[in-house]
Amino acid sequence: MNKILKFCLLGAGVIIGLALAVVVYVVATFNPNDYKGKLIEVVKGSTQRTLSIDGDIKLSFFPKIGAELGKVSLSDFKSDREFSSVENVHVSLALMPLLSRQVVVDEVIVSGLQATLVKHKDGTTNIDDLLGKDKKGGKGSKEATKDVSDPQGVNFDVAAVSLEKASFSYRDEATGAQYVIKDLNLNTGRIANGLPTEINLSVAVQSNQPQMDIVTQLKTTLTFDLDKKYYQLAGMELQVSGTALDISNLKLQVSGDAGADMSSQTFTVGNLTLQATGVKGKDTFEATLAVPGMSLAKDNFSGDKLTVNGKMEGDSGKIAIALSLLELEGNQQAFKSSALTLDVDMEQPEQTLQVKLTSPLEGNLQARQFTMTDLSLAMNASGDKLPNKSVRSEMKGSLQVDATKETVQLALAGGLLQSQIKAKVGVNGFASPAIQFDVEADQFDADLYLPKKAERSAEVSKATSKEAEQVLDLSGLRQLNLDGRLRVGSLKVANVKLAQVRVDVKAQNGQVTLSPLSANLYDGSMSGSLGINAQATPSISINQKLTGINVAPLTKDAASIDTLEGKGNVDMDLTMQGNTVSEMKKGMNGIIFVNLTDGAIKGINIAKHLRDAKNILSMGGASTQTQSANNAEKTDFSEFKATFKVNKGVAHNDDLFLKSPLLRVSGSGDINIGNDSMDYLAKATLANTLAGQGGQFNVSGITVPVRAKGPISNLQYTLDFGVMVGEAAKQKIETEVKTKVQDQLKNSLQGLFK
Repeated sequence: MNKILKFCLLGAGVIIGLALAVVVYVVATFNPNDYKGKLIEVVKGSTQRTLSIDGDIKLSFFPKIGAELGKVSLSDFKSDREFSSVENVHVSLALMPLLSRQVVVDEVIVSGLQATLVKHKDGTTNIDDLLGKDKKGGKGSKEATKDVSDPQGVNFDVAAVSLEKASFSYRDEATGAQYVIKDLNLNTGRIANGLPTEINLSVAVQSNQPQMDIVTQLKTTLTFDLDKKYYQLAGMELQVSGTALDISNLKLQVSGDAGADMSSQTFTVGNLTLQATGVKGKDTFEATLAVPGMSLAKDNFSGDKLTVNGKMEGDSGKIAIALSLLELEGNQQAFKSSALTLDVDMEQPEQTLQVKLTSPLEGNLQARQFTMTDLSLAMNASGDKLPNKSVRSEMKGSLQVDATKETVQLALAGGLLQSQIKAKVGVNGFASPAIQFDVEADQFDADLYLPKKAERSAEVSKATSKEAEQVLDLSGLRQLNLDGRLRVGSLKVANVKLAQVRVDVKAQNGQVTLSPLSANLYDGSMSGSLGINAQATPSISINQKLTGINVAPLTKDAASIDTLEGKGNVDMDLTMQGNTVSEMKKGMNGIIFVNLTDGAIKGINIAKHLRDAKNILSMGGASTQTQSANNAEKTDFSEFKATFKVNKGVAHNDDLFLKSPLLRVSGSGDINIGNDSMDYLAKATLANTLAGQGGQFNVSGITVPVRAKGPISNLQYTLDFGVMVGEAAKQKIETEVKTKVQDQLKNSLQGLFK
């Protein structure tokens, strides 16, 4: 037995000695550089690419198996253009662990790696030949896809990996898109199954579609278990800085822990925090995402809390947004959160606004459906120009969103501004939304939120003093697709007071129609329609019938005009077109009917002036009298009828009929709406019941011209007494002749009978 053992040991020693001798001989005599030419030929023949090896190939066999290459490059397919290159590659394996089926990589060092990927206009790339596509079948032969190795039981262990100054680029010749990854540096500690490994990564990324120029740094500890398919990143610190899209000075920081169990398809996040800052246009912004703990499994997910905070600040003010989700749990088909909270704080130079939304949240991620069944919305605004410098609102309702069908349904009820409202809003389509609504409000005073009259007048004066008037911008209406109705119990807008307002609105392709547009106002009512065409040059059409209207308070409230009193009907059928308000007024066409009773025209008392004219006539004078409008004077009437035909901003009338117990007035003339002026000639006649008492002339029955001319705000009235003198003299002669004839006839008859 001892002899057998002795001979066995001796035989083993001889075999080991021979093996060592062979290794020593190979190391001493083998030179891999002698085969560079052959290797280049093999690559050329098999890939149609040119391999270039500028440096020496160095091999080592003991105590480590290693290889080191100098500069190596590979050309594009059938081209001398360089596809990829590397400055230096060094790889070494521990020899002894291989005998026990353990792969221990001592070190991997790659320096100066570069590669360029190009997608041609025909859709092919410059690496199609390297992807192993079989030209016949497209998937390669069975030999190429057969698994010829059995890695089971082989342990993988890398002492360190170092990748320095690597760069990769991609270019799409069809779109012109270019992407560059450069200055890629990667350093790791020991990489082995189940052992924590330190990772240190830095890289720069540039692109032109979209515009991007960022630098990224990552530090973390990686632990993986290939057998259990488990991966974990602990103490992760990610930093990104640079420019992306239209954001400059971008800084992004991510910290926390993350893990993945691929066997159970479970992902976990712990204490994850994301912080971002940057400059967008003229505004700076900050954003933070915090996730204390969350588990995302194959069939379900759960999390304690998720919060998002953002802030943007610029010349126009600043806005802060805070979003939180509590107790989030569920799966792809059904999930819920006990409470969603959204807070928005906005500060502007003249006012602040706080909005808070709270509601439980339910949904279906797979169907992309979300529901808030108990929605609460509160708003608080403050500012010097707000009513009582503060406005509060609170509403409750529900919200349903179906992102797959692109629909939104919203129902709200409660206090909004100073009103109590009920509103239903539906949206179909997100890219070009079709909006339906049904809104009811008890009352609303729009003037509380509009500029005061003095401010509007100052703005108008400022605008008219400029070289060019501001152009009306109705382009927003061109994309509006709206169908709904509005009901308001009491409404005040532009100082006009209305009740029982009813408006149905339809808008599509730049055409907006308000029909019916009806309300009660000033002891009467209005009914009709309003149309807006914003497709090209803006145009507006008005078709309204005012019935039983008290004109004086309406014109005074609407336009601060106090020149007409009376009650009755006003019918309007007007169109106007223009790019500015002035052009609109000058481009007005249509017709207006006025039929009033028991009223007065303020500014002049025509009957009084005619009666006072006796003194002028008795003195034999012939002159005209001109006066400005005097609100203390007025011409009463029992009936007032007129038709105004509007053409290019000028309203022409030639059928005026004004009647009172003392006066009859007819006339014709123009009201220039475009220039806010008037040139009108009225013919006034005193009733015969007012025969002159005493004096030389009787003015009853005499027609006197009265001309109203000038700006509407400063009308001038002119009475032509010269015409009155002529009429009076003619009347006197006719009376004398008539009396003389009557006397002669009387005398003749008396003589005949005698």
